Amino acid sequence: MDVRPVGLQDDDTPVIMLVDAATAVERGLVEDWMRQEELRPVAVLPVEGPALAQRLVDSGEDAVVAAVRVAWLPRERNGQRRVRWADVVSLRNPRHPPASQQARIVRREPDRVALVVAEPASVGSLRARFAASRSDERPSGAGSVRAFGDFVARQAALALDRAERALLGDRYKVPRQIVEAIEGSPEFRREVTELAASLGRPEAEVAAKAQADLHGLVASMSPMAVDLLTSALRPLHARAWDVQVDTAGLEKLRECNRRHALVFLPSHRSYADPLLLADVLAEHDFPRNHVLGGDNLRFWPVGPLARRAGVVFIRRSFGDDEIYKLAVREYFAFLLAKRFNLEWYMEGGRSRTGKLRPPRYGLLANVAEAVERGRTDDVHLVPVSITYDQLREVSAMAAEQVGAPKKGEGLAWLARYAKAQLSPIGTAYVRFAEPISLRGALGAQMDSPDPDARRLALQKVAFEVAVGINRVTPVVATALVTLALLGVRDRALTLGQVQRVLEPVREYVRAVDTLRPDPLGTAAGLRRVLGALAASKVLTVYTGGEEPVYAIERGQHLIAAFYRNSAIHHFVDRAIAELMLLSDPADRWDEAMRLRDLLKFEFFFPDRESYRAQLSAELRQLDRSGETADGEQVLASADFLIAHRVLRSFLDAQLVVAERLAARAPRHPFVERSFLDECSGVGQQMLLQGRLHGPESLSRELFGSALKLAANRDLLGCADDRSAREELAQRRQAFAAQLRDVVGRVIRIDEIDAESRREAVGVEP
Repeated sequence: MDVRPVGLQDDDTPVIMLVDAATAVERGLVEDWMRQEELRPVAVLPVEGPALAQRLVDSGEDAVVAAVRVAWLPRERNGQRRVRWADVVSLRNPRHPPASQQARIVRREPDRVALVVAEPASVGSLRARFAASRSDERPSGAGSVRAFGDFVARQAALALDRAERALLGDRYKVPRQIVEAIEGSPEFRREVTELAASLGRPEAEVAAKAQADLHGLVASMSPMAVDLLTSALRPLHARAWDVQVDTAGLEKLRECNRRHALVFLPSHRSYADPLLLADVLAEHDFPRNHVLGGDNLRFWPVGPLARRAGVVFIRRSFGDDEIYKLAVREYFAFLLAKRFNLEWYMEGGRSRTGKLRPPRYGLLANVAEAVERGRTDDVHLVPVSITYDQLREVSAMAAEQVGAPKKGEGLAWLARYAKAQLSPIGTAYVRFAEPISLRGALGAQMDSPDPDARRLALQKVAFEVAVGINRVTPVVATALVTLALLGVRDRALTLGQVQRVLEPVREYVRAVDTLRPDPLGTAAGLRRVLGALAASKVLTVYTGGEEPVYAIERGQHLIAAFYRNSAIHHFVDRAIAELMLLSDPADRWDEAMRLRDLLKFEFFFPDRESYRAQLSAELRQLDRSGETADGEQVLASADFLIAHRVLRSFLDAQLVVAERLAARAPRHPFVERSFLDECSGVGQQMLLQGRLHGPESLSRELFGSALKLAANRDLLGCADDRSAREELAQRRQAFAAQLRDVVGRVIRIDEIDAESRREAVGVEP
């Protein structure tokens, strides 16, 4: 039997030993240990019970309270001790074996038995901590004695959990008695009192509703459920991807986590994201995150098991339910104060386009409030990039972009998804950006009485998280290959032509991301990447000529764009610099700001000063002499051009929206759904007429972003007054004219690229 005691005093200090033992075998093991250690406590009591309260009253302040527990471990298999589904089928829990089997385990499998002793504490120090926890009350008499006994029992249980975690690993760090602890806190009672007064409702009614909401929220994490859920869901990702992890980033986070709770905020491209991240953290012995998930994944049997493994099912919208908001706020405050880590996906859902969606910051406001109110000293936000060579679910997301309804999740869906994930499809990359101190990021706005100022500060923090994710997102090979092939419209390229298009782009990428190993550096590596995309039917290969040629498969442009878009943000500054060169030299910086405004709902731009500095660097790289005023001449001599490959689909979608708005009578009310249908239909016509570059621009997601831009410019309303109608019509026409001008410059860059690369690519412009 393994014994993990924490040192007890060797002098004559009286010791009260609290024993967490449910069976005669466990009590016997504890008694044997005390005899071996020659411990003679003044009292041996169960962790919970009325005798503890009275013994504490009778003991002096110097008496020491210690606690001991027997821990039962699963059998070791392949170097790991985890509960398996075979254990469940046999109706056994290896971590809590029945009393009838415990003696046999002690005799035959002593390595499965460990005795843990909690860090001891004096009665005086426990009494001081108890008084601090009830600073708003002045209890006395029998009630105070019982309350102190209950407090010491809870502290003993928590101390035993910590001691046991030293044996099991931090990944099994689990909170205990959460609802009881929250309800017993003076902060919660004060919040309930204030909310009841503001709502004009009885305090008891508000407290009861808050308690019910807490019970619905709280995830009762257990080591057994963690093991079972992990083993059940591992097939959804273990075979599909070889996972490459930023271990250096993890070590920085481990050090940070010793002082502060972490909030992991990953990019969201796949259902597998939380499974991958959970496995990565478990393998590196991080505590399991409390993962916030939507009610759509609460279906049986995954939902009940997931909730016991740390998944917090939370409403997608709180509306005006102030009591539910209170429950969420208090739950977050409790977890963060106890240094339990959180995880959620700020985009609000999986990206349908492959690039980051605009972040939502409602949940972040609850974390900020916990810091502002002093419930925790600070929290560090961790931007996480999870990127894939390929995804099988991307075809369904592409269908949703052109109007197909999203299929609901359920047991049948899970079975189909699991079956599809059984064969390998490439590599998944998990990278961690520098953690962001929430207190430091909010700064002086934390104490600002202006809610708008605080909201703006929170938006900037969310923006900083998104920038951090983009910064560490790798440029994967599939992103570069699809970037090359989408840029030549419906043409097919030979292997050599793809290589020649990619070579200068790969050189540029080395300045923003290091791809190790780089599979595109050799013909064999590039052929493997092209073959993998062809096997997934993203590309088509024609082999009936002199040599194979590759092109985007008909109907697969949105899928190809998904892969391209995962890395597209690395090229946006370069693309905008190219567009600047085709504008009036005297107006180039004003045009840069207009382009920034035009694309602000698609990409994350830094502040104006940083933006100008980044563009200046790109312009210097394009025009090394710095003396050429002729933009076309600069572009014709550039190593490569990228604007038509990076921006065309987004600008084309904006052009469709702008032209439909310009054609719309200003007095007609705007209905978004029917307008999006109109954009899809007219956009298809524009594509057939050659006015759009490719089908990847016919995306309801892109149309939706263009509508946000139009709404930001106040172009979606209707006007009854004649002068107002005329003014709205003029602004809509100006919006369409701006888009036609910008798209025209992108087309010209495409033509310059074709003209200057004609010999390399081997096609006529």
